[in-house]
Amino acid sequence: MFVSYLILTLLYSQTTVLARPGGESIGCDDYLGSDKVVDKCGICGGDNTACKVVSGVFKHTLTNLGYHKIVEIPEGATKINITEMSKSNNYLALRSRSGRSIINGNWAIDRPGRYEGGGTMFTYKRPNEISSTAGESFLADGPTNEILDVYMIHQQPNPGIHYEYIIPGANIISSQLPAHRRPGEPFNGQLEVPDSTNEEDEDLQRETDTNPEQSAGTFPVIQPGRFPSHQPENQVPAVQPPRRNRDYNWKQIGTTECTTTCGKGSQYPIFRCVNRITHEEVSESYCDTSTKPTPEETACNTFPCPAFWDIGEWSECSKTCGLGMQHRQVLCRQIYANRTLTVQLFRCHHLEKPETTSTCQLKICSEWQIRTEWTSCSVPCGVGQRTRDVKCVSNLGDIVDDEECNMKLRPSDIENCDMGPCAKSWFLTEWSDRCSAECGDGIRTRSVVCMTNHVSSLPLEGCGNNQPSETTPCNNGPCAGKVEWFAGSWSQCSIECGSGTQQREVICVRKTEGSFDVLNPYECSFLERPASQQSCYLKPCGAKWFNTEWSTCSKSCEGGFRVREVRCLSDDMMPSNQCDPHFKPEEKELCNSQDCIPEIDENCKDKYYNCNVVVQARLCVYTYYKTACCASCRRVANRQSGFLGRR
Repeated sequence: MFVSYLILTLLYSQTTVLARPGGESIGCDDYLGSDKVVDKCGICGGDNTACKVVSGVFKHTLTNLGYHKIVEIPEGATKINITEMSKSNNYLALRSRSGRSIINGNWAIDRPGRYEGGGTMFTYKRPNEISSTAGESFLADGPTNEILDVYMIHQQPNPGIHYEYIIPGANIISSQLPAHRRPGEPFNGQLEVPDSTNEEDEDLQRETDTNPEQSAGTFPVIQPGRFPSHQPENQVPAVQPPRRNRDYNWKQIGTTECTTTCGKGSQYPIFRCVNRITHEEVSESYCDTSTKPTPEETACNTFPCPAFWDIGEWSECSKTCGLGMQHRQVLCRQIYANRTLTVQLFRCHHLEKPETTSTCQLKICSEWQIRTEWTSCSVPCGVGQRTRDVKCVSNLGDIVDDEECNMKLRPSDIENCDMGPCAKSWFLTEWSDRCSAECGDGIRTRSVVCMTNHVSSLPLEGCGNNQPSETTPCNNGPCAGKVEWFAGSWSQCSIECGSGTQQREVICVRKTEGSFDVLNPYECSFLERPASQQSCYLKPCGAKWFNTEWSTCSKSCEGGFRVREVRCLSDDMMPSNQCDPHFKPEEKELCNSQDCIPEIDENCKDKYYNCNVVVQARLCVYTYYKTACCASCRRVANRQSGFLGRR
């Protein structure tokens, strides 16, 4: 009989399927051909007016590191969406009002995944792709059964947190089926029970009950335990199930399999309809379904699951090219009561801990290349700059942005260059010791160079056009001497080293017996006159001391000082340290040591008898008193200047 019951049900289902119009679907009200859908409020066939959408953006500027509350999610909220507006090093966190951490609590960062909290399931997303700019997010369908608080673990500037959820409107009562309900499933926690008063009426109800809302074009979906009010002609007549009696009752024959192997699962007792006498299991139709015990959940496998290493995702590589480092979080976790908890590390000591750091290389780094030689110095003298072309070149030979290369290893593309001192002062050597002529008039020479000076004690004039003379006359006594040019022997070189000059006497003479008469040079003008001067070079001088002219004395009387700059220069006039320090000329000397003689001005007299009061009151700084008490004020001024000079 039970087999006939199943056959009848199957035949009816096949007949109904054949009778369906092609392409029709089931609406959210479980009727075929219905076009009702669930609105955003979760109401089947609703018009989105039964709820309220709450949304906003958290943009507050935060200063302290740590947890900061963003928004409160009320009880009953649905379609929850908490999303960072852009990628950052901050983290989102979720906690119940009772203080239980759901995601990223107690400074422990959880892996992306699904987490239960507040009566719903939250999906935690954290994009880790290098190219991704999306931030973290919490998503949940809801509804929540308690108040939840959303936090941000602040580590860098807040990019903005967008939040949105839906809450029911005021006084909204709906008898619509929820979108997730399937035919025959409980509605609002209860099963639909036909309004029958006894077993006979219930059997009759199964055969004759029809849906009052059924109309042409819509067909009710078959519910368990329901049949249509008529049977097609080709359908086998239904065989009535046997009447229930007291010979059968419900018996527990075991329990369901535990939902977990460890960490506290749940199981339910299994009840079957059996014969009271033989305890043989029979069809449930022999027992009264209203007396079937309700299975109660019991805990099972309550022992904790073994601890395990929970491995997070690798972070971005620390370098965009070349060898870098990446990190990941490795936590010791344990599952209990459908929750994954972070526990102390010693619980995972039986397992090898995975690596938390690893090397990484996204691509080969580019390198620096020097493309040109140094340019000429930017100035003809003094200190300037010179440049060269330095480029960052990829491993394919292309010029790329400098950021692609290691900036710490970048060769310099600019540097200072010293082109020697610029002219500002005349530097002189001492006069040569030898005269250019052995007898008669000759000359002595010295070297004169214009160079930059660095004297800071007193100001010195620039080189200007007044170049000091390089020669000076000298005479070693008269010489004795026919009409012709007579040239004497070359003198010694004007300097003992370096480039100098030699002189010789060239005179017009008339030769007589035993003597020569010196004539006016005009008398020999018809003859080519020999040279009287030539350059000479005995040997390199090496370094020599050069000095500037003395500066002006610092005081006109009672002892002042004057300075000059002294430098050691080589043959090529470059600074040198090869000069003998014992022969270094003095750089500073005293001057104007005579006493100061005050100038007597006949017009400078005191006009009042009490000018001493003006002096004592220090009124000489004013023009009137300085004129009225001229002698007294000048006397004080001279006394003060003398005192300052002696200091």
